[in-house]
Amino acid sequence: MRDKVVSILGIRGVPAAHGGFETFAEHLALYLRGRGWQVTVYCQEEGEGAVHEDAWEGIRRVHVPVRGDGPASTVVFDWKATALAARERRGTILTLGYNTAVFCARLRLAGLHNVINMDGIEWKRAKWGPVAKTWFWLNDWAGCWLGNHLVADHPQIKVHLSSRVREGKITVIPYGADAVESADEAPVRALGLEPGRFVTVIARAEPENSLLEIVDGFSRRARGMRLVVLGKYDPAHAYQSRVLAAAGEEVSFVGAIYDKRVVAALRFHSALYVHGHQVGGTNPSLVEALGAGNAVLAHENRFNRWVAGEQAAYFDGADGAAAAFDVLLNDEARLQEMRQFSRRRHADNFTWEKILGAYEDLLLR
Repeated sequence: MRDKVVSILGIRGVPAAHGGFETFAEHLALYLRGRGWQVTVYCQEEGEGAVHEDAWEGIRRVHVPVRGDGPASTVVFDWKATALAARERRGTILTLGYNTAVFCARLRLAGLHNVINMDGIEWKRAKWGPVAKTWFWLNDWAGCWLGNHLVADHPQIKVHLSSRVREGKITVIPYGADAVESADEAPVRALGLEPGRFVTVIARAEPENSLLEIVDGFSRRARGMRLVVLGKYDPAHAYQSRVLAAAGEEVSFVGAIYDKRVVAALRFHSALYVHGHQVGGTNPSLVEALGAGNAVLAHENRFNRWVAGEQAAYFDGADGAAAAFDVLLNDEARLQEMRQFSRRRHADNFTWEKILGAYEDLLLR
């Protein structure tokens, strides 16, 4: 068994303020700390100056300043953070994401044991141009070879990784989410919504997340309820402009909402949650929907089917979305059965207790 010392690389920092990996890292860091681990998290800080440390909730944080806040800055941060971790040589390394996996050669040379969560198949995403896709493809290979062990967040991601390395080097551990058993109605009503009378979609406004198909399908006829779309939409952006133009009168674009209390309330009080992601492994937003007991309508693909299960509903394209809305929004008994199934699916597979315990077991091996 290894010493209970771990350093976490590959994220912006804790507490979470950006996305799924940060949320996971916050949960894992606090869980491990509570079980006697010494945890270090390398945190990206915008600006200039010297590397400095502090503590948050008993977690050691190493702040690494870099200029800017875009993708190039993140690459610079990853380079610097990896170099610091290699020099410190503290316990086991957990790297979240493979986007700069070539840098993990430094950890290998330092003799550190590095576990890499390989995330989704980033180079297949439609939003990236040829240069970015090539970079991600090369790092996908580099992560497979330079990591001492790999975590796949979905069985289909393991299938992909197994084309590069032996299966014994890969462990499947999905993401977790809290169970939402109740939520205040006030944040929902503050947005002009009636609990139980709206459908929610939470996703970045990108083609691979099926926003156009969802909005188009919903808007083809009067539904008697609203479609609430979270996220930033810029009329000057070509794809986002098409989504806005496709929206009928019952579609509400409420902007990007980061307040966890408001997001939890929107999930809990939704009649239906729509998940349009076409690419990736276990998406945190879908797991959170299960934890909130949402009836789920998801894009038809091998990733979503494994997560949401056989009693969720599925669609493909705008016509498929429209047909699914026609059926589901007029069948409250079916929606109630789907909600109950989602809660069981979450409890059986995606609680934080199960996920974090699996990570600890892996780090100790």
